[in-house]
Amino acid sequence: MEIKIQLTDHPKQKPTDQTKLGFGHCFTDHMFLMDYHEGQGWHDPRIVPYGPIPMDPSSSCFHYAQEIFEGMKAYRTAEGKIQFFRPQENFKRLNNSCQRLVIPQMDEGFLLEALKKFVTIEKDWVPSAPGTSLYIRPFIIANQDFLGVHPSISYIYCVILSPSGAYYASGLNPVKIYVETKYVRVSKGGMGMVKTGGNYAASLLAQEEAEKQGYSQVLWLDGVERKYVEEVGSMNVFFKINGEIITPALTGSILPGITRKSVIEMLKSWGMPVSERRLPLQELLDAVEAGTLEEAWGTGTACVISPIGELKCGDKHVTINNNEIGPVSQKLYDTLTGIQWGVIPDPFGWIEPCC
Repeated sequence: MEIKIQLTDHPKQKPTDQTKLGFGHCFTDHMFLMDYHEGQGWHDPRIVPYGPIPMDPSSSCFHYAQEIFEGMKAYRTAEGKIQFFRPQENFKRLNNSCQRLVIPQMDEGFLLEALKKFVTIEKDWVPSAPGTSLYIRPFIIANQDFLGVHPSISYIYCVILSPSGAYYASGLNPVKIYVETKYVRVSKGGMGMVKTGGNYAASLLAQEEAEKQGYSQVLWLDGVERKYVEEVGSMNVFFKINGEIITPALTGSILPGITRKSVIEMLKSWGMPVSERRLPLQELLDAVEAGTLEEAWGTGTACVISPIGELKCGDKHVTINNNEIGPVSQKLYDTLTGIQWGVIPDPFGWIEPCC
């Protein structure tokens, strides 16, 4: 499909201090749009000025939450080139989300081609300061104007771009995590393994309560027995216990993170013992009592690696590794970001050049 391009007549002022970008507050001049209509398929790909998307008040995404999204990044190297990190994995996961929410599948090769063209147009927005990147948010929303619980027959695919710094204001400093034992976010058979807004909406109340107590994120337990560790609100999670690195297995209620997958592959390439299995919260607490919980960290596109320095479970406050980043967490962060920014070689073939 030919991608039509309409450039803005009113370009925005680009951030002058890249060290103060924050995350998800600033957006580039343009957005990518494409439509779907039943009988016509995906059509009319275009790059247009960033702005409101006209929607009928009865659009089904407003009433029945039929929508999905992705999160990925573009990085500027020291030589000024721009590159992506495993974008094929993001588009593969997007199609998996489409399948679960009955949204028409998309051509992953075309999506990557379109993204390259879009980012090339917006290349001056890709920041160059250490620790910064261009955050990429593709999403699909159902926009059929009707009321009734049924898959839509029309959709909008959109991509917006945001020059961003660290996801957490604290940067690489360890975060404090609140173990949620009252509320349930997802369960097996639901939508925990797809990236859809409903999963995040279900987490907001617990997240708000955690923040009131001074905690950055919520650690969720399984939705049935409420005794197995699953994931943090915006991250997959890893624990190093007595030399073994453990991450909860993908049992259908956990998002298959691309950074998670990359960390597992990287650890195995280093010859480190990694287990994907069910992890009872009690095993974690027992490891604390025994002094064998050595490190904990979260992984995600936005945060990359986020060391965990404290857990709160009920009345228990657990400090991990003296509230400092551990050696494995640090090595993972340095290696992953080194590959992403082109500072060190990519032995895994994860980097996709853009422009």
